[in-house]
Amino acid sequence: MESVRFRSDMTVELVKASASDNDVLWAARVSTKGEQSLDEVGTDPARSGGLINYLMRDRHGSPFEHSTMTFLVAAPIFVFREFMRHRVWSYNEESGRYRKLDPVFYVPGPERKLVQEGRPGKYVFVPGTDEQHKTVQDTVRRSCEASYAAYLEMLDAGIAREVARTVLPVGIYSSMYATCNARALMHFLSLRTKHEEATFPSFPQREIEMVAEKMEEHFAELMPLTYAAWQANGRVAP
Repeated sequence: MESVRFRSDMTVELVKASASDNDVLWAARVSTKGEQSLDEVGTDPARSGGLINYLMRDRHGSPFEHSTMTFLVAAPIFVFREFMRHRVWSYNEESGRYRKLDPVFYVPGPERKLVQEGRPGKYVFVPGTDEQHKTVQDTVRRSCEASYAAYLEMLDAGIAREVARTVLPVGIYSSMYATCNARALMHFLSLRTKHEEATFPSFPQREIEMVAEKMEEHFAELMPLTYAAWQANGRVAP
């Protein structure tokens, strides 16, 4: 049987981007400058920062939609199911109907908090004991190895991939391209990260937060004025 592999990380690669603070500026200034809005790009950085902050503060959101970022994400399937709640993104994911899925599965690392305390809406996660971590590690590995063995058994018997995959757990890794604009990304980050400076509390599952944190790093580098304004205004999408 193929060797089953386990990992605890997520990967996010910025495949391509057409995204800069200038995209926000010319889109916003067209309302008063028309075609000449392009001529003012980069002419006054301080004024540009003030305009972006104004747009963010007063929630004039459409100028932030004239940018695109495409990420290649590798994560467990259950993370992708959470992504699908963000319906203004565009997705293309590898297909278990058309290719044999690799035996790579997610197992929570030792830093992953395991125990939920409190009621829905007010719960917190706390670290698990060494015994609980061992239980998670052993159980996940045993279950995934058995599931992948069953998957291969059906493939070897000539069963179609789209049928054989029914035995695989949502902890198996998949990959997808995910494309969004800056406004959609800010909305995603506001919900999928927990941050002390956020105006509204969020309670993301840690695994999708790990993906979001990597996307946030790219966002901050690509659009520093927009990112700073978003931070300064409570991490709320305009």
